[in-house]
Amino acid sequence: MDGAVPQFARIMEVKAIMTERSFNLVVPLAHKATDMRIADTTGSNRDWSGAVSLLKNRPGDVESTMVTAGPGIRTSTTATRTTTTPTTRSARAPSAGWSTPDFSFAELVQAYFDCRRTKRNSPTALAFEANLERNLRALHDELKDGSYTPGCSLCFIITRPKPREVWAADFRDRIVHHLLHNRIAPRFYAAFIADSCACIPGRGTLYGAERLESKVRSITQNWSRDAFYLKCDLANFFVSIDKRILRDLLARRITESSWMSLAEAVLFHDPRQNFAYRGAPSALDLVPAHKRLTNQPAHLGLPIGNLSSQFFANVYLDELDQFVKHRLGCRHYIRYVDDFVLLHDSAEWLNDAKAQIEVFLANKLAARLNPKKTILQPILRGIDFVGQVIKPWSRSLRRRTFNDAIQRVRSIDAEEVFETANSYFGLMRQASHGHHDRALLGKELMRRGYSIKSDLTKTFRKNSK
Repeated sequence: MDGAVPQFARIMEVKAIMTERSFNLVVPLAHKATDMRIADTTGSNRDWSGAVSLLKNRPGDVESTMVTAGPGIRTSTTATRTTTTPTTRSARAPSAGWSTPDFSFAELVQAYFDCRRTKRNSPTALAFEANLERNLRALHDELKDGSYTPGCSLCFIITRPKPREVWAADFRDRIVHHLLHNRIAPRFYAAFIADSCACIPGRGTLYGAERLESKVRSITQNWSRDAFYLKCDLANFFVSIDKRILRDLLARRITESSWMSLAEAVLFHDPRQNFAYRGAPSALDLVPAHKRLTNQPAHLGLPIGNLSSQFFANVYLDELDQFVKHRLGCRHYIRYVDDFVLLHDSAEWLNDAKAQIEVFLANKLAARLNPKKTILQPILRGIDFVGQVIKPWSRSLRRRTFNDAIQRVRSIDAEEVFETANSYFGLMRQASHGHHDRALLGKELMRRGYSIKSDLTKTFRKNSK
């Protein structure tokens, strides 16, 4: 063939015949991505009257209960250094014998594209892309011959909306997560109920808010009659997930031994065995001990921050969805991660449903409700769900979130205003009655010299002089 052979064709040879497909692996770097926001879906601890007091034996806030801590994390004395800390605990090992997953190289490339969509400018993503063809080929071979093992994770603390311990897998491991998700997720999604939201394509916070609003209108006959809602939240959800129970739930629909082996490798990987901590050591004290993955037994807990954890959490709580919909017969029900709402015209029925749910969670999922965040009230008082408050004829942004938005826009550095303000504009646009909130946010931005689009949907960067 005349001319030089393209580098991609020379390096990325595959023995199997693949369907012809072109990939542009080298494209200009995307613009600086807006930081992903973690929505606070647990609701605020607002005061309410005691008109409905059917919930019995409501103890204090479980968030204040401290459990016995396991081996802690040794950190450096400076905020910039990172320390890798091995632990002596071990998780349940994957099933013996690795069989080769039946995926094509094209599927791995697609998983890479999916992974880099919001991580393009991260240091690990840039390092992987520097030798993209060679790294993808090496990862492909490791998965095929069974030598793949997850690498070092990054642990750090976030403080908004509340202190949390986040574990970010290495970029090449996140590619494996996407590969596994792309292959097995559709069969699980097909069995999920339509009222299961979060981390499912097309079912984000806006979907959850609109669907709950339609259910409220249905049970109240368009706000013309009274009804009640029961809102629940699971206590310490991610760090209390039992991997052994989850493994059995995955095995119900993953019939291929090769993909089940890969799922087990991801599920039972303990990031605490090999991780680097980023940030000030004092930030660890902001997270309660019973909410730290580092203080849990090896068979409990999923790392917050990975696609695999989000997907596994939905598989875990699908058992709750099926119980509420088909065993309790609750027509008006919706769940977003570990927050869920039941609607009914009888407060007594909801109180009995709560008792049955508590028994089911304890017996089947080794989980429990957070009593401080369990609420039974008339619908007319408003339902705080996925960051929005649904009241008669209106759906508005939660007041705490709005106040935080105004305070942040007033105080943050100029280089952060563009991304932060537009993120809040996008959040406010989801509320059907968010125009007034956007107008107030726009006034704060104009006081700082920023221009606002006429429909109050975005702000613009300042011209550099």
